[in-house]
Amino acid sequence: MPPPSAVPFGIYVHVPFCAARCGYCDFNTYTPSELAGSGASPEGWLDAVRRELDLAAATVGPRAVDTVFVGGGTPSLLGARRLGAVLGAVRDTFGLAPGAEVTTESNPESTSPEFFAGLAEAGFTRVSLGMQSAAPHVLAVLDRRHTPGRAVAAAREAGAAGIAHVNLDLIYATPGETDDDLRASLDAVLDAGVDHVSAYALIVEDGTALARKVARGELPAPDDDVAAARYEMVDDRLAAAGLGWYEVSNWAASADAACRHNLGYWRGGDWWGLGPGAHSHLSGTRWWNVKHPARYAALLAGGASPEADREELTPAQRHTERVLLELRLSTGLPLDQLDEAGVAAAAQAATDGLLDPAALTAGTAVLTRPGRLLTDAVVHTLLPGSPS
Repeated sequence: MPPPSAVPFGIYVHVPFCAARCGYCDFNTYTPSELAGSGASPEGWLDAVRRELDLAAATVGPRAVDTVFVGGGTPSLLGARRLGAVLGAVRDTFGLAPGAEVTTESNPESTSPEFFAGLAEAGFTRVSLGMQSAAPHVLAVLDRRHTPGRAVAAAREAGAAGIAHVNLDLIYATPGETDDDLRASLDAVLDAGVDHVSAYALIVEDGTALARKVARGELPAPDDDVAAARYEMVDDRLAAAGLGWYEVSNWAASADAACRHNLGYWRGGDWWGLGPGAHSHLSGTRWWNVKHPARYAALLAGGASPEADREELTPAQRHTERVLLELRLSTGLPLDQLDEAGVAAAAQAATDGLLDPAALTAGTAVLTRPGRLLTDAVVHTLLPGSPS
């Protein structure tokens, strides 16, 4: 294994604030009414993040940051000034590696040309916008509150402000979505001129408002066959426009446009997660913070770590995660990471059309498009102890 200094190091910053909760979301986020009376606030959160950064620096030691990713929640609710302060704190504490990638997620409705200009001035190089769909009735099912055209306008504003890379997120196979709805969404994405697209099949997570509607019979559950057909539609349309898949749910116009921070996750890199509920990973140790913003801030204000729990990954767990994550990438998984039974299973998967035979001959397991639709099943066959 390469020494820690040779492994990419990222900083993830979790912003727990949202103006309203989307019906499908199960992330660690809080609306103003949910935080009322707790004492949690954006300024208190920022002070706590600065304190956790000092803790991170004392733990990690000198190590330049290759990527920064501000996620949420809705980071754009903080405004460009506070987001710039977050980046400034990372820069002052660790320093940024030359050419560092700096991303923030944003809700289209809480952005503006001035917001993006502020991000560019602060040093952000990448923006990810939650579009989800161009169809009003699909956005309504998802409880998204932005207007259908706002995401495209925001993407153009970000590019005009000098943000080098812009991503739009899509969700497909929402109940009530038609093929024409998805085609219109893809047309809108491509019309925006972005160089990266993330597209995910809707998952109904336990405990969400959407899950309760499905359980009550108010909405049908997403259909797996429909989701597979929609994935193929997404892949065809984006590929025809020059955006190639580099991860099962992500497409980019070039290698430079791929999200380096997320590639760090998929390739087993190191990262420190700042903020309530954020997860971190260093050299096989994984830990996560307490979830509530008030508790997170109080612990750090008292000089304590906000860590809730941790685990040391065993060699078997690390191997399983490597197979699970690297197989999702277009670069694939080296066959030397598999045991004899796994190599035999890979050969059978190639015969079944799920792995690329040419790549397999060259020593790498690379998913075909049918294989991408069955990623978890392919992973299962390649791991030790899988049934033959």
